[in-house]
Amino acid sequence: MKKILLFSDTHGWFDEALDSHCRWADEIWHAGDWGTSVYERLQMYARPIQGVYGNIDGTQIRSLFPLINHFTCEGVNVGMTHIAGTPGRYKPDARQLLREQKPDVLICGHSHILRVERDSSGMLFMNPGAAGKEGFHRIMTALRFKVDQGRIFDVEAVELGKRGKIPDNFSV
Repeated sequence: MKKILLFSDTHGWFDEALDSHCRWADEIWHAGDWGTSVYERLQMYARPIQGVYGNIDGTQIRSLFPLINHFTCEGVNVGMTHIAGTPGRYKPDARQLLREQKPDVLICGHSHILRVERDSSGMLFMNPGAAGKEGFHRIMTALRFKVDQGRIFDVEAVELGKRGKIPDNFSV
């Protein structure tokens, strides 16, 4: 069994609230838009790191992580790309991944909207929202879950706090 921490869209911000979740995890997965210095910070946890680069990432992250990542964890076939769209409206990179790799779970970021659901084919779709301060999201989020014997379970949404100083009466 592996405990996974999944987050995305840090845009160079590592919130201290992530620290205890990183220590809890056996592996850390990042679904793109790392920004600067986040990868270096994650290395201090000495955990395997899976990830993809996002649309804001520079040459350092692009040299370390692919646009599309396909891997297996505890019998679960995982597909990851930064910009995937949503179930029923997948973008070209995600459609390519689905066609070629047929993952059990598709992981993405980019939208800054936390979303976990099964699509019409039964595949699990996971977007952890955004763990950084940049963007329109009100709450910084991540996902924690466990993987064992070909299944994902105990999925938890993690709220890391408000994105900066947003008034309580703010609406999008």
